[in-house]
Amino acid sequence: MKQRKSSIFLSYLFLTIALIAIMFPIYYAFTMSTFNEKEAYSFPPKFIPSIHAFDNYATAWKTVNMGRLIFNSAFISITVAFAKIFLSMLAAFAFTYFGNFKGKYFFFAIILITHMLPLPIRIVPTYELMRTFGWINSYRALTIPFFASATGTLLFRQLFMTVPPSLSDAARIDGAGPMRFLFSVLIPLSKTNVGALFLIEFTYMWNEYLWPMIVTNSNNMRVVQIGIKMLLASEAQAAEWNIIMAGAIIAMIPPLIMLLLFQRTIMEGFSLKEEK
Repeated sequence: MKQRKSSIFLSYLFLTIALIAIMFPIYYAFTMSTFNEKEAYSFPPKFIPSIHAFDNYATAWKTVNMGRLIFNSAFISITVAFAKIFLSMLAAFAFTYFGNFKGKYFFFAIILITHMLPLPIRIVPTYELMRTFGWINSYRALTIPFFASATGTLLFRQLFMTVPPSLSDAARIDGAGPMRFLFSVLIPLSKTNVGALFLIEFTYMWNEYLWPMIVTNSNNMRVVQIGIKMLLASEAQAAEWNIIMAGAIIAMIPPLIMLLLFQRTIMEGFSLKEEK
């Protein structure tokens, strides 16, 4: 009994330490976003919110047209997330349920290898391709290069391989074709994976900075991460950290909303797995 209490105490202690380590930078960013410029540069630093939050958030929103940047990031992130999930499902379904077609393992290996290529190697040829197509400064350049997903294909392939063959045989006897089986049986069974992958891909694209910086030069096509960088003053001027942190807090809100929306779906999936 005593040993169990010690284990519980240590668990809560480690969780508390981890929570503080994770949340403190976010709390400090929020606190900084409520300061005026003088308070932001005060020493020692303050950790109690001030009264200038509304002015700072309004300034950050207007300075870089934050509404347009959030729309761009949200549209790109949602489009890429849905496209990756759909194409990954189709690829995984082909690898799992369409028999041992010629070159099956070769093509699957090629998909996995693309995931291992460093980003700088892919940037130059992809940019040249976008330039050739005339897609620079367009949503096509910001979305289509990200549609393929080795991670999603592997994730759904492993999931589909756990489905008993008798289930597909029963569906075939009932007259269900391959696509009917996919949409009526496999996709409902994949709800947890879909939620987790959507959240991962949405967050990944929301935080994307390098590629949008390369393929866009119009402020109307910029994304929210570039907007935060635009809030930085020139080297000749001191950075307004209170405004920058206000922009950063605004940028955190959409991914947080997505996490809250998909949290229940993901946790329900974990509960079902524990029951099994």
